Amino acid sequence: MTNDIKASEVSLAGIHHLKIPVTNLQTSLKWYEEILGAKRCAEFDHFDREGNLFAYIVTIPGIDTYFELRLAPKIAERMKGFDPTILSVGTLEELELWEQHLNQHGVANSSVLRGIVGWLLVCHDPDGLAIRFYTLETHEFDAAGSDMDSPWVVYPE
Repeated sequence: MTNDIKASEVSLAGIHHLKIPVTNLQTSLKWYEEILGAKRCAEFDHFDREGNLFAYIVTIPGIDTYFELRLAPKIAERMKGFDPTILSVGTLEELELWEQHLNQHGVANSSVLRGIVGWLLVCHDPDGLAIRFYTLETHEFDAAGSDMDSPWVVYPE
């Protein structure tokens, strides 16, 4: 007879890594390096049994979790516009610097938007995956005054 184990009886140790589907490994790696400062961990490159490269593992400054750029074209296409990862930025002033950085690199972005409890900025990676930057600095809870109707934060149909 087995005892049912409750969620309160097991534990997690954090997030191992996050996986981002991409259509082209080189294009995505270059973008994540230039825009987010990613560093490839070549020793963790993933190859299938035939020796074909299918994923890069990268680190991104300020994030303690690895990111996997995974060759998965069909999934990347279906996820266009979705935002599975929201990155933290300390203050509104730092978020404005991110907006300048994106503009300098020719990356289309939402400009700074008012969120429900902070400010955010949205851009897309080469496959159209939405990347949100959200401030840890907050303002009063304000759903009515937020930019939630912006096309940058509304999910595609």
